[in-house]
Amino acid sequence: MKFYSEVALEKAMTIQEVILRAYAGKISWIEASEILGYSPRHVRRLKDRYKRDGFHALFDGRRGKASPRRVPIELVEEVQRLYQEEYFDFNVKHFHEKLTEEHGMEVSYTWTKCLLQKSGLVAKDKTRKKHRKRRARRPLSGMLLHIDGSEHQWFQDGKYYDLIVILDDATSEIYYARLEESESTRTVMTGLRHVVETKGIFCQLYTDRASHFFLTPKAGEPVDKQTLTQVGRAMRDLGVLLIPAYSPQARGRSERSFRTWQGRLPQELRIRNITTLKEANEFLDSQYIGEFNSRFTVGAKGEGTAFLPVFRNDLDRVFSIQSERTVNRDNTVRFKNLHLQIEKQDWRASLEGSKVIVYEHQDESISIGLGAHEVGRFSKNGEPVKKPKAKAAAVGKKVNSPTYHNQQTGHIMC
Repeated sequence: MKFYSEVALEKAMTIQEVILRAYAGKISWIEASEILGYSPRHVRRLKDRYKRDGFHALFDGRRGKASPRRVPIELVEEVQRLYQEEYFDFNVKHFHEKLTEEHGMEVSYTWTKCLLQKSGLVAKDKTRKKHRKRRARRPLSGMLLHIDGSEHQWFQDGKYYDLIVILDDATSEIYYARLEESESTRTVMTGLRHVVETKGIFCQLYTDRASHFFLTPKAGEPVDKQTLTQVGRAMRDLGVLLIPAYSPQARGRSERSFRTWQGRLPQELRIRNITTLKEANEFLDSQYIGEFNSRFTVGAKGEGTAFLPVFRNDLDRVFSIQSERTVNRDNTVRFKNLHLQIEKQDWRASLEGSKVIVYEHQDESISIGLGAHEVGRFSKNGEPVKKPKAKAAAVGKKVNSPTYHNQQTGHIMC
């Protein structure tokens, strides 16, 4: 004896009622097809089946039969086992990629998601999110870069670290990613210098309103664009326009990227037994960033690039932390409990009373500059060191003189 669901039974009774009305001449068969929402041809099939086999012929004949396309139960159990034992903290998309790429299973993403949800291994998303309009991407790479930090438990030790990422608005390509103890002026400067040295000078930089990017006089109010932070000063020196975001939604492109990072990187580190920042950063540089870009980078709408070649040889100064000091009578500079002794210069007998800039470089060395002159270089402990040899004067090929100059960014193409 067959058992039918209440919905199936109600549907069959409705079809029977319409067919009986048509048989009685109360409605035409064309009207019957319109009432049922079926084609006239299908209604004729139902009529013939009902006349031949009765009421039970109106039920779906496929009910209770296994689909010829059904996935074998052994494969279902293997997918469930893999998720529970090896990939328990992976999101569905990431897990499906592992199934197809590393285990050779030819199953669809939708099937995988439905299986995990029905098995209670992943939860269904029941939240309805607020409708927002997507901001159009910039047409060329190098026009707008995003930089942001994400605090998360990247390892399995319960500790929080910051992942600093720089990505391109036009393509979502990751130019820099590094795990640090914390996001700071120094760690941000390191990332920005890497991009400038490897890609060139970009036009604009989109950031949050963290204190190393902007000074906010009062919480909730606009930033003070006149008072520059160290990062703000470095970007000004390079002609890059710094743009503050006033909500997480405004940084949607970087926020979405971080959700992807948080849903994938901890799991990749776990299955490789990577537990230290050094090992993690080596993995990012040697493998993960390339794989991430190959999977998520999109093509720019325009041809070419807005990156400009670097023609200056003072990036070591640009990406340093700078402080102004006054030279004492004994030609020393007081800086962070250090007495930095300036040696006699060939072009001037004494620098007493001069306003100088103390540069804290990324290698932790310290130098003192007066205009274009470097008048002293020291270790982080204040011990004098020899001046490094001058670097090449330019990076990249020479370009023609600009036909016009953008006052906001100093770039030709922006």
